[in-house]
Amino acid sequence: MTTETLQENVYLRPLSGAEVTTPPPALAPARIKLEGEYVVLEPMRSDQHAEALYQASHDSEQGLKIWDYLAYGPWPDLSSYTAAIKQQSADPNQIFFALRCKASNEVCGQASFLDINPINGVIEIGHIWFGPQLQKTQAATEALYLMIRYAMDDLGYRRMQWRCNSLNENSRSAAGRLGFRFEGIFYNHMIFKGKNRDTAWYSILDNEWPVVRELIESWLAKDNFDVEGRVINSLSQMIQHRGADAWSRT
Repeated sequence: MTTETLQENVYLRPLSGAEVTTPPPALAPARIKLEGEYVVLEPMRSDQHAEALYQASHDSEQGLKIWDYLAYGPWPDLSSYTAAIKQQSADPNQIFFALRCKASNEVCGQASFLDINPINGVIEIGHIWFGPQLQKTQAATEALYLMIRYAMDDLGYRRMQWRCNSLNENSRSAAGRLGFRFEGIFYNHMIFKGKNRDTAWYSILDNEWPVVRELIESWLAKDNFDVEGRVINSLSQMIQHRGADAWSRT
């Protein structure tokens, strides 16, 4: 991987100082189950999810790669991992979910809401990892879609954020594929595991979300997959060619 492969154009939205005539309702996300066609997001509990999550992320070389760009992990044993899961689940400022694939009924990933700012309608999804069996599946895409839809549609947020290590090519690609717009790099933003981290920032705004939602729902539709489960229309291509949809700001 080279830095040249990670260069992206910053999406320059029109600047706005307009009056916000409909303020966000200032609702915080709840620890509730979010269920789709392919996946269920369950509020994380160490007594219910730790063992399965540990196996999904520690029992193979591919699973261990999950921790390459996260600020924590891997853990030497299930006991220490369970203690970490307890800390995440107990954090009042973040909402963690365990991802259960409905096809296998296995828990094999996690994601969370963080940087929750209900007054200003700003929220982020992060702490995302998918076990090998969940990676590049309909369930993985649907899990993040369900979180974005819950925040933007049900709770009325104005801005959904995504940030990641600037060298994490998979995360940056996932952000773009889901319709997030690249906003730039915070250089020397963090130190993690003894290394510098430059952080890439992305977002979806409320006026952009309806078109993004429609495209993701079209991609998830059963008629977008053949009888062998192979995708017919690429979500990346659909997002890339969405056209002039809602970029003006008021």
